[in-house]
Amino acid sequence: MYIKTIALIGATGLIGSHLSKYLNKKGYLLKIFGGNIEKSKKIIPFADEYYQWNYKNPDTLAINLDGADIVIHLAGANVFAKRWTEKFKKEIYDSRIDSTRNVVEAFKKLNKKPELFICSSGSNYYGSRGNEPLTESSSAGNDFMANVCKGWEAEASKAEALGIRRVSVRTSVVFSKKGSALDQITLPYKLFVGGPLANGKQFMPWVHIEDFESIINFIIENKNITGAVNAGAPENITMNVMAKEFGKALHRPSFFRVPKFVLKIVLGEYADVITGSQRIIPKKLLDNDFIFNYSILESALNDLLK
Repeated sequence: MYIKTIALIGATGLIGSHLSKYLNKKGYLLKIFGGNIEKSKKIIPFADEYYQWNYKNPDTLAINLDGADIVIHLAGANVFAKRWTEKFKKEIYDSRIDSTRNVVEAFKKLNKKPELFICSSGSNYYGSRGNEPLTESSSAGNDFMANVCKGWEAEASKAEALGIRRVSVRTSVVFSKKGSALDQITLPYKLFVGGPLANGKQFMPWVHIEDFESIINFIIENKNITGAVNAGAPENITMNVMAKEFGKALHRPSFFRVPKFVLKIVLGEYADVITGSQRIIPKKLLDNDFIFNYSILESALNDLLK
């Protein structure tokens, strides 16, 4: 029986470290690409090969990617890492667009191309759209992160000309037990000062880490899925409702609203991103009969915060 090899780029981050364990249990061989090989070995000791992630050299990338049946590209500068200066915005952009361009360039140098290229994107692709339902066929937004996602997907789509199936996963905010946005969201509640951000009418798409893992596996196993995929739970709730759910799950008050001007002072331009509204519909997954284990926030929080 032929065992497929997956190259996982950005493997030591929150999503990558979870996904690597999941794929290992599924029986795949793993090529791990991370910022530090020794760190990669500590976080993912069960992988088969380890490589230093450096997207600036397609020739080296091609050598290291050789033999991979599937390539999953999750790497990119952490947008939460620091205040958004013009320099850091360039780092956010380059670490996604330039890296994806060079991964595809590396594919061109391979005699045996991978059968599937799964590349990250984000629900920010749509910009802030209020109450508008957003499926994969909805238009892109015009703000900074929307333009990043558009460029990201455009570079990834060039793999299709090489005969490679390409899927860009428009990832919602991923919730997991440790190290995710959930930590930042729940902290104010634990301090009894939790509540909605801005006016609370905005929709914030989210997905449980276990469902995200299943989505990746579903994409691998369903060859008819191509192009963009919305990776977010099917339940659409506003920040006001979300705040109540967090308060209920943590047995804490949830009425301490944080005005947007305060967020702007603290976070600068990034405040516009976290107060933006995307009412995501995972249409492509639902149309292909994908089943979410955590389709509503209450069940996700009961699992993650218990």
